[in-house]
Amino acid sequence: MGDLLIRNIDEALKRGIIELAQTNGRSLSDEAKALIGEAMAGKRPEPQPELSPWTAMRAILADIDPAEAEEYARIMDEIEAERKRDFGRPLEDIE
Repeated sequence: MGDLLIRNIDEALKRGIIELAQTNGRSLSDEAKALIGEAMAGKRPEPQPELSPWTAMRAILADIDPAEAEEYARIMDEIEAERKRDFGRPLEDIE
């Protein structure tokens, strides 16, 4: 495992961690690791599903006419379907 050195910690913060460590029956190092682990657990973003091009653009174009939005969505669906059909097709010989 790697090491982590943290310099210039405020004395009040260090005292607080020491008090928590004593309360929890841990060493200062173990308490710091536990605090960092708890903080990191709450900060990890949930994986987001991949958006289609239209869904990604919808927020930008949210104030357009609904009929135009549906037409644009249809066009984007066609483009996406064509892109998927084209994916994996062998390249043409260019000479």
